[in-house]
Amino acid sequence: MESQEPKVTGSPLMYSNRVTLKTILESSDGEMVLVGETVVVGGWVKCYKEVKKHRASDTDHASPGRQGLTCLGILKSRIPRFRTIIRILCGPASSPAVREELEPLVPKPTLPSTFFLQINDGSCTSCLQVVIDSTIAPVSAGQILPTGTCILARGVLEKLSANEKQIIQLKAEKILHVGTVEQDKYPLSRERLPLDSLREYPHIRPRTTMVSCVTRIRSTLDFATHTFFQKYGFLHVQVPIITTTDTEGFSEKFHVTTLLGKTSKEKEPVGVSDADVVSLETAKAAVKEKSAVIEQLKRSDGNKESLIVAVQDLQKTNELARQIEAREKSKPVTAVKPDLLNFNDDFFGRPSYLTVSGRLHLESYACDIGNVYSFGPRFQADKTVSSKHVAEMWTVEVEMAFSELGDAMECAEDYFKFLCKWILDNCPEYMKFVSKTIDNTITHRLEYMTTSSYDKISYGEAVEILRKVPDKAFETQLQWGVPLTAEHLRHV
Repeated sequence: MESQEPKVTGSPLMYSNRVTLKTILESSDGEMVLVGETVVVGGWVKCYKEVKKHRASDTDHASPGRQGLTCLGILKSRIPRFRTIIRILCGPASSPAVREELEPLVPKPTLPSTFFLQINDGSCTSCLQVVIDSTIAPVSAGQILPTGTCILARGVLEKLSANEKQIIQLKAEKILHVGTVEQDKYPLSRERLPLDSLREYPHIRPRTTMVSCVTRIRSTLDFATHTFFQKYGFLHVQVPIITTTDTEGFSEKFHVTTLLGKTSKEKEPVGVSDADVVSLETAKAAVKEKSAVIEQLKRSDGNKESLIVAVQDLQKTNELARQIEAREKSKPVTAVKPDLLNFNDDFFGRPSYLTVSGRLHLESYACDIGNVYSFGPRFQADKTVSSKHVAEMWTVEVEMAFSELGDAMECAEDYFKFLCKWILDNCPEYMKFVSKTIDNTITHRLEYMTTSSYDKISYGEAVEILRKVPDKAFETQLQWGVPLTAEHLRHV
């Protein structure tokens, strides 16, 4: 009769029978809601420990009677008799030849182990301890122990004592999947890699707690943005990313074209030198080959005239390689100018750019269907050293029909407060990590900005305030009509 699989309970994902660690570790009733239930969990190993166990059969044969003895224990107890028989028939049992025949008879089995794994699936910052008994769920240490190993396990959730670091753990009954990893090539097994170093490993960068928290906070802000504007009757408009209009008129734009690489090749002029048609790699390979020929001629004590000719040929090849290298170094880096391209042959038939802003599209929509907003990528090709400027940014743009400047300012303030409160209400665990590792005042500032009221002043009033500042030298000279810089705004 076939054994039936245990029924998996808990709160599985919509399209999977796996239960997220967030559901287990961050439940509202103190992590006890799923205790005693059989669940399937998955994740990657962040740290591990192996505890070797003593085999019961090694000590059972010393007790009275034979209850509990295994076949291996009985075999071990009979080894002295085997040795006596072999000594009589074949000679001393201590001889090397006899030992070689005896050793394979009783293989040395590996001791069973208990593995304690701390796994994380990215749904929360906390880890779940998974206990694997190798006698129940047969696995090897090399399979599951290296940091970064991905496992999928089924087991029962158990409550731990109050003295333990964790309150709940999974006692594995079966390992459903193991994704092995080469530990020496897995970068996250080292201690806290700098964020810049993680750029070299984009496929595993989200496994770090920092990137995971920032990604989930950003996802929450994206959802909050749509929630706010949909709540107050704004329509979401998707504006083009590739456009032929210059929305702002003064920003540098990224040009989009299919003409690069399609320019017609000019005919090579008559009388070109070898340095113009031979690549540097080909010349260097020829130098290496001819040097080897010369060395062979020197060792063979052959015709001296052949050696002289080979040396002269090598000198010419070296001179050619130097000319090619000098040409490559002096070759100017030329950029294709848009005014030299024939855009009639381009994909769009006219100059096209990555959008700087969707403002013009939104203005026309607002005049026709009312309040609208757009949320998407915007691009600027301005080269600045400011840390606040990036080539690609996601921007919220809003247009309201029949509204005044004060209405727009009130909408912006309500939207900002809504985001602050949404983060505090929906990302407490991630904000704890950010407070611990980046800024320990971030939660307090968000609470303050959510409940504070903001004074509104005109540009003229701000300029008058800044002009009265004594002994304050701003890097940007304050003049009427000049936009206020970040240091001006911080002082006001």
